[in-house]
Parts: sequence; C-alpha cells; structure tokens
Amino acid sequence: MPVPTEELKLEIVNAATGETLGAEAAPGADGALVVRGLPDGGPSPEQWQLVPVQDAQEAQDDQGYVIRNVVSGKVLDGPAATDPAKAPTSAPASASATNPAEDSAADRAVRQGDAATGKKGQQWHVVPVDGEPGLYFIEGAADGAVLDLADPGEEEGEDTRVVLRAYDDDAASQRWRFVPAEPERVSDLVLRWGSLSHWNGRRSWRLVRSAALRPVPGATPSFSDMLLVVEGFGSDQDAGGWRSEGAGRPPGGQPGRWAGLGARFLADTTGEGRQDIVGLKPGKGAVAASGRGDGTFDEDGERVLHRPAPSPSPADLWTLADTTGDGVPDVVVLAADGVRVSSRDEDGTFTPAGGEPALKAFGHGEQAGGWLADKHPRFLVDTTGDGRLDLVGCHDDGVRISLQDEEGTFAPLADEPVLRAFGHGEEAGGWLVDKHPRFLVDTTGNGRLDLVGCHDDGVWISLQDEEGTFAEPLYVLDDFGVDQGWSSTGEHPRFLVATTNDGAVDVVGFGPQGVVVSRGRGDGTFEPSKLVLNDFGTHQGWTGRKHLRLLADVTGDGTPDIVGFGDEGVWVAHNLGDGRFEQAQLVCRGFGYDDDAGAWRVDHHPRFLADVTGDGRVDIVGFGGPGVYVARNLYRRFRTR
Repeated sequence: MPVPTEELKLEIVNAATGETLGAEAAPGADGALVVRGLPDGGPSPEQWQLVPVQDAQEAQDDQGYVIRNVVSGKVLDGPAATDPAKAPTSAPASASATNPAEDSAADRAVRQGDAATGKKGQQWHVVPVDGEPGLYFIEGAADGAVLDLADPGEEEGEDTRVVLRAYDDDAASQRWRFVPAEPERVSDLVLRWGSLSHWNGRRSWRLVRSAALRPVPGATPSFSDMLLVVEGFGSDQDAGGWRSEGAGRPPGGQPGRWAGLGARFLADTTGEGRQDIVGLKPGKGAVAASGRGDGTFDEDGERVLHRPAPSPSPADLWTLADTTGDGVPDVVVLAADGVRVSSRDEDGTFTPAGGEPALKAFGHGEQAGGWLADKHPRFLVDTTGDGRLDLVGCHDDGVRISLQDEEGTFAPLADEPVLRAFGHGEEAGGWLVDKHPRFLVDTTGNGRLDLVGCHDDGVWISLQDEEGTFAEPLYVLDDFGVDQGWSSTGEHPRFLVATTNDGAVDVVGFGPQGVVVSRGRGDGTFEPSKLVLNDFGTHQGWTGRKHLRLLADVTGDGTPDIVGFGDEGVWVAHNLGDGRFEQAQLVCRGFGYDDDAGAWRVDHHPRFLADVTGDGRVDIVGFGGPGVYVARNLYRRFRTR
C-alpha cells in the first residue's frame, strides 16, 4: 500500500504479531507505546495520522512524517537520546543505524508525547519493504533506527513494548502495515413503510428497517432522480433486447473508443456539439437517436447512421471521431481486412462500407496482421500534435504506428515495430490486456504523446522526442503493478490525467485500499504514490464485476472528481484541487447495483458521464432495461449566489 496522506485515519499493525500500536493500558502509564491484540467487543484500536514534515531541504523521496494520535493529538516520540539536542552524536537517517541497539530495550522505548516543532526524535521516514507490498519500516529521522518489538512479556496477553533497534532485514517484527479506517461516507437513510395485515381484513402501515440510503439534502454536486427519456436502446425485449457482443471495456475501466456489436454509447454524430445516442445493431449497422441538447432525444425510432458491410464480422470494432481536425466526425472501423474510414454525407449519414480499406493493417484478419481485442490494444490519437489522428497499436512484437498525412492518408506500417516493448509477446515484455493497462499521453508538455504502461513491477514510460522517435522504456514508479496488489484492469482501474490545474499528468488508480495518486513532475517521472482516499477500493467492497469507477469533472472547476456507481447509487468524491479528494457523498439514488437503486449490471447496462443538457457540466446517462435514463447535474442549484 502507498504511503497514506495526513487526512486518513490509520491503524498501525505489526506484521509479525498482527497486533495494533497503541498507548500502554496499565494504570499510571508513562506514555509508552505497545502493541496489543484487542478482543471482539473490546475497545477499538487507536488511530494515527501521518503528517508530512515541511522541510525544504528534504528530498521528496525522503519525506519525513510526524505520526499523530487522532484522539489525543500526541505524537510518536523516540527516546530522549535520539534527539540531537540531547545526544552527543547521531547516525545518518538511513536504514542502517550506528549500533543503536547498544542501549537496553527499556532505554530505547518509544513513547507518545506533546508535539515539538523541529524535534528530530518525533520525525519518521516510512520505508517500503522490498518485495513485500504494503509493508514498511518506520525509521527514525534522528539516527536511522527502526521501530521494533521488545521481548514479549512472560504472561500470555501481556502488552509488548515498542522500541527502537538497528535495522534487521530478517526481523519480521520490524515490518508494519497501515490499515485505513472505514470511509466516512455522507448520506441519509431512506424511511420505508411496510404493509401490516390484521385479523379482520383491515390493513395499516408501519415504519420498517431499511439499509437503503438517499442523498443528503445539500450534497454538492447533486443529481436529479433518474428520468426515462427514450423507450428504446434497452436490454428488455420491449426496448430492443440489446446485448453487447464485441469488445469489452479497455484498460482503465472507462468506456472505450472502440465499440463492438450490440454496444450503445453517446457521441456527437453531427459536429454541432450535441450528444446523440448511438448503437451498433446486428443487421442494421449503426443507428442513432439525435439529442435535442436539453437532456432529451428524438424518439422517431432508430435512425440508420451507417449501414454495415456486406459481410460484417462480430469481431469488427467501431468508433466515431474527427480524424482530420475539420470539425466533422468520421466512422472508423477496425475490420478483418484493415482500417475503414467513412465520411459524413450532407444528409447526416455516413458513406456505406465498401472498396479498399484506408489501411491494410490493425485488422483482425490475417491479411491485416491478426490484431485481436483480447491481446492487442489499439488507439486512435494525435501522437504528434498536428491535429490529425494517427493509429497506434501494441502487437506481439511491440508498438506499431501509422501516421496520417495532410491528405488524410494513413502511412503503411514499417517492417519493424517502432518500439520493441509494450507488446503481448515475451520478447516485447509479455504485456497482457487484462492485467497491464497502457496509455498514450503527453507527460512532458511538448505536445507529443508518450507511451505509459503499468506492468507487474510498476510503471514504465517511453518518451517521444521531436523527431517522433520513442526512447527505450524507463522504469519510473514502483506501484500500480500486479506485484503491488493491482491484480487486474477490471478490479483496479488506472488512469493518467491531471488532477490539478498545473498541467502535469498524474497516475490515478483504484487500488485495494482505495484511491491512489502519484503526482507527475512534468518530465515523464512521478512522485511516490500516496493513498489519498480510503474509499472506492476492493477493501471497501468495490469490485469490477458489480461497480463502475470513473474520473470526470462534475462541478465544472476544471479538475476531475471521482464518480462511482456503487450498490446504493452514484457516489462522488469532490477534487480538492491539489490531488486530494473529499469523502464520498451519495448524489443520486439510481444507476446502482442494489434493487433499490435499479439493479444495474455492468455487463448489461452501460453508463456514461456526458453533458446532454448543454450547461457545461456532465450528466449521468444509463442504458437500462426499459430504455435510456438521464439524471441531470443540479450543481448550480446549490451554489452560493
């Protein structure tokens, strides 16, 4: 687990004993700290916070912390001899102290005391244990000694004192785990009435217990209740019996640009800035319902947008994008024989598929390279900053790119990949779609996209220079990988997005313990990751099989917020502007997994965040059983005038 931020309340658990850190319970205790096991129904474990030490001379990777008791406000304090003001000498602050264990365990006992500004004995480094995700050494900044356990007491159940000792790589008692407290979600219980029958046939009503929740009255941002706006494009038979049969969600967990047969999504099909409903229907091709710009849609049936090829394949992938930068969208299909591009006609439809493909590559047929959705991610992005979209793919042997020229022509693929990395084959790194997300994003601000991927051991990056050449990948961050507990792209979505207004791209992920952020430095490297919110993780009950987790600016302040489609409905954690997030609020009592929230399912009911009302803020759009539902963003209702 990454180092938590100071807002989070934590239990500090010893890895050897499984017991938690706290103050000595004996009468007249002098503030000594111990670890103890707490019985069921007994007192709750003490909680702590990690408060960064503001030291301009201290390197970012060597951040010091004050460890503060949440209730008492007292801080973790080492023996008096560890303070330079009281000790004749001190060792370097590293994981190898100069024989600090020469003192007795009693002399080296750790206590909690009143905070003192600048006191080195109250400052600690949190050092990850190599090869053991989620475990740390807690190292004193004064002399490099680490927290350890004294010899256990003679009587069973007796508290074990915490002491400072020299670093010992084989000592399990020197390893510690941080366990965040339960998230402090904000919502109200829903009052429900139950029917009560009487012997004489009369009926009455009484209040019954309910686990259902509703949004708090002042939740900001808040959304309206769900409104059925189109009786079609739904999974029920009366609404079309839609089923997705093509590509699943891409790495990251968000709705992807490539859609398969049966998919439904939102897109601007006219270039006029309005979101339309689009679906890929077997036998009919792409069909649409035009948006009116006010949260409703035309209900004149399913208007045919793009007719299918004479012999379409279920493996074809489809997207709608402005490939040339002229403001008019095109249909792009990854077909068996390659890439096919259809332009928009004056009547609002797109030219039927036919003729030669625009590029005989990136297709799922052998003649186009044998690109498979479950092995080879493909991207349609502007890699050079010239306003035209290029095609990039990660095949078995590495990365291949087709640049689009000023005439709108895609260049043939070279004989060799541009980078022998980020590929499915072992010679290119053994990257797997369901475990190793890959991204194309500008991490340096030079207008060119770089390749970033999360492999087993962490984050790798290949920077693109002004000549369009990708450098050999660099290992830049030891987190967000399988080895650190990020088991799959479905369970642990990861994103590359700027969480602040400084422009640098950050890594944001939904890890086991919650939301983790690694701030970008603007040069292709990242700061050490931090756990910024104890919510939306698997430990809080969120799972890719039941829930969607996205990043979107729901308040219009220019920074992305966290949006989760959970059991009870839609939860939002507002961005504080500095890469941290507020505790989540329940903002909409719909689009959730529970029956009370609509019984929405990930594999049947696509859900999106898009501005369908034209007010500049995203609304919630979901394709349910009976049809298309919209919940409008009501943020402006709660703004201070």
